[in-house]
Amino acid sequence: MRTNHRFDSFRYQVQPAIASKLEEFSLLGYGDVKEQELWDYLTTKKWRKSAEDKRIAEIVDDILSVKVGDYFNFATIEAFKGAEFAFDDEDELRELLK
Repeated sequence: MRTNHRFDSFRYQVQPAIASKLEEFSLLGYGDVKEQELWDYLTTKKWRKSAEDKRIAEIVDDILSVKVGDYFNFATIEAFKGAEFAFDDEDELRELLK
């Protein structure tokens, strides 16, 4: 389960930047991205090793600088982590792992 991130307290204040980024994604044809999914990317990936405190302007800059490809690489990896694969045949598994 996801724990609270120290930047969660800024989420309401930076919501306009998040909305702007989601609108950009939508204009590029990726309108299925939800606000929570983008926030999860930011807190899990972008700010994972953020040791220093950031000013709100830096947080907004991080949000606005998210690239579609970076987000979808993260989303794809997370989807694979959560997926359960079941192989009825050991040979299928070995073939996949070659």
